[in-house]
Amino acid sequence: MFKTTAPVVTGISKFISNFFNPLTSLLIYFLYFSTENYSLSEASGRFLPILLLTVSPISFWIFWNVKKGHYSNMDVSNRNQRKSLYFFIAGAMIAYLLFDYFKNETLDIVMFFLLILLLILQLSNYFIKSSMHTAFNVFVAALFFSENTMFGIIWLGIAVLVGITRIILKRHTPREVLTGFAIAGLVSFAYLYAYIQVQH
Repeated sequence: MFKTTAPVVTGISKFISNFFNPLTSLLIYFLYFSTENYSLSEASGRFLPILLLTVSPISFWIFWNVKKGHYSNMDVSNRNQRKSLYFFIAGAMIAYLLFDYFKNETLDIVMFFLLILLLILQLSNYFIKSSMHTAFNVFVAALFFSENTMFGIIWLGIAVLVGITRIILKRHTPREVLTGFAIAGLVSFAYLYAYIQVQH
């Protein structure tokens, strides 16, 4: 029975894991937030810099390094290979934060806490390969929760599901998934606290 169902479970796990990768999950949130809070022109003005300064460069960096053989796969699941990825993502996010600050004279709190999450994950990578997929989806759940409680709860369920798929696909151990969940949980709590303070 297990031998016949395992390929199906693996296939479903691959689809879930690939679809709900950190970049896609964040893009879904940004699109939702933009459509709920901005006009089309305003949303384009907010979203385009994120796309050009973070999403596109990071996607290209991963693709180029996989093609050159520097990364084993698009997940960058090798712990040593992740070191350069973390530095590149941090650089892209800092570039966006500086651009946004000088343009709008405000700190983008979402991207700021994303940077904090990334830096803690980067630090933890020297000790344990915490699951980025799980961590970023937990944080996206917090982002949705701040806008819509039901969506936040649904996305937390997605984060748990993604964590399970990472274990099924042998990309991470249960300990690595739980570590990613715990780190993101702490950062998410700090974000929600800061969000409440800003709102009041």
